[in-house]
Amino acid sequence: MAAKPRFRKDADAAPDDPQHPSPGDRAQPGGGDRRHPVDETLPPFRMFTSGLQHVAAMYAGVVAPPMIVGPAVGLGARDTAFLMGASLFTAGIATLLQTLGFWKVGARLPFVNGVSFAGVTPMIAIGRDRGYDGIAVIFGAIIVASVLGFVLTPYFSRLVRFFPPVVTGTVITLIGVSLLPVAFNWAQGGDSAAPGYGSAENIGMAAFTLLIVLALRKLLRGFLQQIAILLGLLAGTLIAVPLGMTGLDALRGADVFGFPTPFHFGAPQFETAAIVSMCIVMLVCMTESTADMLALGRIVDRPADERTIEGGLRADTLGSAISPLFNGFMCSAFAQNIGLVAMTKVRSRFVVAAGGGILILLGLCPVAASVIALVPLPVLGGAGIVLFGSVAASGIQTLAAAALEKGENALIVAASVGIGLIPIAAPGFYHAFPKDLLVVLDSGISTGCVVAIVLNLAFNHLGSGTRSAGTAPGGPGRDPDPVPVH
Repeated sequence: MAAKPRFRKDADAAPDDPQHPSPGDRAQPGGGDRRHPVDETLPPFRMFTSGLQHVAAMYAGVVAPPMIVGPAVGLGARDTAFLMGASLFTAGIATLLQTLGFWKVGARLPFVNGVSFAGVTPMIAIGRDRGYDGIAVIFGAIIVASVLGFVLTPYFSRLVRFFPPVVTGTVITLIGVSLLPVAFNWAQGGDSAAPGYGSAENIGMAAFTLLIVLALRKLLRGFLQQIAILLGLLAGTLIAVPLGMTGLDALRGADVFGFPTPFHFGAPQFETAAIVSMCIVMLVCMTESTADMLALGRIVDRPADERTIEGGLRADTLGSAISPLFNGFMCSAFAQNIGLVAMTKVRSRFVVAAGGGILILLGLCPVAASVIALVPLPVLGGAGIVLFGSVAASGIQTLAAAALEKGENALIVAASVGIGLIPIAAPGFYHAFPKDLLVVLDSGISTGCVVAIVLNLAFNHLGSGTRSAGTAPGGPGRDPDPVPVH
């Protein structure tokens, strides 16, 4: 097999450190070198449209938590809309921290950050019917949990040694499978209380969008093939207009400009119980972000080492600490965008940085944000099936290189996937458990990840004097599996 071309790191990709070279710092055979695709910049139009595609893929996920939390704590429609704009703005800031970075902050991968769903249930419990005071307590708890997470980042990132292929493949697969119910919900209409939820019209529109995306991926070439998801969303939306499935109502009441005034809901308040609850959420987010970085590193052929994960977690926690200042919630990785990277093969982190810039503009311009909101959820659901399925496929491909025929690796995968699927297959399974535990147990990604790590330690480390097939070669900070995912 011919040797792969090797890459050099872009000058601004990370601080120069000869002791900790980036996985992309490799000399090209024959004496030449070229920039790693992660560090490439594209022409402005391609950069914008590819970045817009990332925004379209994650928009609903960003605005959904404030749409849920706002009414639950007693906020009116105007304040809830303000929270949605603030969430877009802070998601953009967090994404720029991840993709561009500074000092030792940022994974410098095409990594999208946004409001974490893991915090929705605890935030509702903290602020229910307390109005502005409830929001202020939520923001205070997020700030403390984020600062604590930032301090713990160097220690937490060392857990990468416990993520060999048998673990990473399991977690990546669970990420994709766990996201698919989100796409199915969107395909039905997104709101189970709405009259048309699950109607043939909604599901038909989702199926039609899915067929459009698949056809565009098959028929188009080059750049147009890379933005097939965006074109599919546009085509589905245009078809939905005459069918009455979307309209321009969202544009009529939207302001042209609106800055998320710092501490709009008052100064942060600090309550011990709320802080403990959000600290648990932060640990869950850090676990999921670690798994997401490992997945994305394989997809873009720049394996995430300990240093990359440390920088990514710093960006997560710093972005989350800044968010409450501008009335935003805790930020973490958006796994659906990993599927977009896998599908389009556009690996440039600057494309995602452009998406971060678009998110900031949407947060500052509510009328522009409303344009994105015109995309009907069934249309987004049809495209989401491809996006999220791509993540699961990447996980399966990683598992194919995990030597499942050796030792108890197949058993590790079976138990981890089975337990990780419980919240999806049986959503009420843990209903009798304490609410604080549900933050972890209701996340199939987190439970599956923990089970995979523990079982890998039990079967492949404890009581064994030699490394077995499921452990990572080279010790901490090394890629456990040199076979990249394409």
